[in-house]
Amino acid sequence: MVDFNLWAAYPALLAQLLPVISCAAIGFYWGKTGKTFPSEFVSNVAISFATPCLVFYTLVTTRMDNALLLKVGGAAVVSVFVMAVIAALLLKVLRLPILFLLPCATFPNSGNLGLPMAQMTYGDDGMVIAVTFFAIFSFLQHTLGVSFLGWANHKKTSDSKNFPYGVVLVGLAAVLVRFLSIEVPTPILSSTKLVGSLAVPLMLISLGFALSTLQKSRLREGSTLGLVRLLVGALGGSFVIYFANFPLLTSEVIMLQLLMPVAVVNYLYTERLTSHGDTAAAAVLVSTCVFAILSPLIIAWSSWGASILIQARP
Repeated sequence: MVDFNLWAAYPALLAQLLPVISCAAIGFYWGKTGKTFPSEFVSNVAISFATPCLVFYTLVTTRMDNALLLKVGGAAVVSVFVMAVIAALLLKVLRLPILFLLPCATFPNSGNLGLPMAQMTYGDDGMVIAVTFFAIFSFLQHTLGVSFLGWANHKKTSDSKNFPYGVVLVGLAAVLVRFLSIEVPTPILSSTKLVGSLAVPLMLISLGFALSTLQKSRLREGSTLGLVRLLVGALGGSFVIYFANFPLLTSEVIMLQLLMPVAVVNYLYTERLTSHGDTAAAAVLVSTCVFAILSPLIIAWSSWGASILIQARP
């Protein structure tokens, strides 16, 4: 069990969130000044170029042997399935559109927030596990998640230009490269790393602009969706840890990763492929703020809760 100073969590979390807040603030300021925002350009660069590079680089360079990657990856796949079922039930009860908002309620921000939180809480050993979870989540999110949204809204995705085929193809290529042990040339890795580094800042700037034009009705709906994401993560994490035969550290990291707020990329896909982009933007904002406020309790639960669940295994 991690020995973590709860009072020290707030300044440490603020340090991790500052880059996120800064990028979103740029978009928010731009929207409030009434200037034209090139939404289509930013969306296309982020989804068609930066995100495929980010997925490829992450999957290819993850430092974990393939056997353990398969085991942890299997847990990630099961987690997504379990959380999707729980999310669908909660969205139905709350009368929110399941087909358009299910990815937002299912996929956590395991990348630009989950990775530094794992590093801060569990050190390098926890970081390796978190990176693996992020790689699998990222692959599923950019393939199954976006495919689900495309299927849910046939009319808007009838134009093939709207669907991010590049992410799907590059993700599959990265998996093939890794398991065939193909050595990727350094210039290609450097290029994908550089272009991939644009993905999160562009998404956050776009998110900030969307928040500047957010309607109050969407804020209420998005708040509900954001809270659903956190509840889904808690329930899904508890299920996976209880039934999976993982050691304590792995279980702790899994719980923390699943308790992350709504992933920023969910907003970009929801905005591009559905008519519920504002709701997704509000969900990202509210769930991230709630996570920041409750971060010491969430970190504590990722440790103590995982320990309790392990002890309660049959």
